[in-house]
Amino acid sequence: MLSIVKSMSLQGLDGYLVEVQVDVSGGLPSWDIVGLPDISVKESKERVRTAIKNSNVDLKSRKIIINLAPANTRKEGALYDLPIAVATLIAYEELNVKDIEDTVFIGELSLNGKIKKIKGIFPMCLESKKLGIKRVVIPKDNAKEAAIVKDLDVIGVESLQEVIDILNGNKVPDKVEMNYEDYFKNNIMYNFDFADVKGQESIKRALEVSAAGGHNCLLIGSPGSGKTMMSRCLPSILPSLTFEESLEITKIHSIEGILPQEKPLITTRPFRSPHHTISGASLIGGGRIPRPGEISLAHHGVLFLDELPEFPNKVLELLRVPLEDKIININRVNASLTYPCNFMMIASMNPCPCGYYGSKDKECTCSESSINKYMGKISGPLLDRIDIHIEVEAVKYQKLDSEEKGETSEQIKQRVDKARKIQQNRYAKHGIYSNAELTPNLIEEYCKIDTSGKEVLKNSFEKLGLSARAYGRILKVARTIADLDEKENIEVKHLAEAIQYRSLDRKYWKN
Repeated sequence: MLSIVKSMSLQGLDGYLVEVQVDVSGGLPSWDIVGLPDISVKESKERVRTAIKNSNVDLKSRKIIINLAPANTRKEGALYDLPIAVATLIAYEELNVKDIEDTVFIGELSLNGKIKKIKGIFPMCLESKKLGIKRVVIPKDNAKEAAIVKDLDVIGVESLQEVIDILNGNKVPDKVEMNYEDYFKNNIMYNFDFADVKGQESIKRALEVSAAGGHNCLLIGSPGSGKTMMSRCLPSILPSLTFEESLEITKIHSIEGILPQEKPLITTRPFRSPHHTISGASLIGGGRIPRPGEISLAHHGVLFLDELPEFPNKVLELLRVPLEDKIININRVNASLTYPCNFMMIASMNPCPCGYYGSKDKECTCSESSINKYMGKISGPLLDRIDIHIEVEAVKYQKLDSEEKGETSEQIKQRVDKARKIQQNRYAKHGIYSNAELTPNLIEEYCKIDTSGKEVLKNSFEKLGLSARAYGRILKVARTIADLDEKENIEVKHLAEAIQYRSLDRKYWKN
């Protein structure tokens, strides 16, 4: 007898329908799986056979052929265990199923028949909804994640025995429902707040400008000056996520299997801080079947690179294209996939190997050659892609001992939101949302400066030896500062502050 059960799989960020076709016939007893299965899928026959036996179902030895369609797409992972088991039981007439045309089954089986959590359930359920599927039967541990998808019946199950009882009508399934709108509104919380940062007003201002325009930022300072803490505060002043952005981020995190079970929807902007020993594939994504990397996990959020010169040069250079394009194309023999990576890069570093070059409090012990070698690990092209460079000095004891509280992140965020609203309205017809996304043509249109401003910029350009890319980025940052000031035109003071954020090139990269 032939049976067909629907399941889902993933290709990049999108799900696609897979038909699990099982034919049971006479002949030499065997289990064969076709349809480009990988090793984990081929091994599913042992898991399925044992799980069925341990679910109190005794199957006679027959010739069983399992086809996973479409047969020209490679299948990987253990998520086909449950649909294979259900299709096999139907083919053996162990299930009295009347209509499962609009039902999708997804799940990994243990040998005892328990159904285990899988990765990527959210994008698969989204695609199921688009294809008109009414119901999904999935692991109970994935149920809350799947319930985010509106108008889709989600049935979370713990074991194959429970699935058998539900399909035979011996048990009423428990449908999982979730008011995702209320959840989204009521679960916005950040662990770090700028009110906890003592002093460092100029650095807070630079990060405010960075957040208001979506600009990349580099913090240079001695150890213990607060670079990491302030960077961790940055997501708390970024504009609140829209629900659409939240779904995009949740899809990526779901694919990687890093969504907490108790938090099925990402409601705050991501902050990713990979260690400097990270590989290139882990940073930008990769693998035999390409998976998203840290830059994609930071989508709509912050990628923080602490101790920037400690990262391998080859790894850092991989960031150059994603920083410009906001997407990453990964081409492998088995698949060519594109992942989004619209992130803000915040980096921190010491000014020399010992960390105290230029410090007023402690003498630097490094030679000039070692300092040049250390700073030379950051290439000019990568440095040019960082709009704001700011020097962080150690906080004085008087500031640390003070009980005076600074501005809260919420107060700073209100100014950032106003500036972003101005930018969204200005660029509505161009399909961009921040000053950092301005193209050369749009810079000419929206970043015009008067004669005085041109003279200031000319002098700075010649004095600092800026590149053409740095010239454009100064204008974009000046546009952001003017937006924070709620000014229609870029004034000299806005330009002067923007130039100040590029003046460290000469001090630290003079050679």
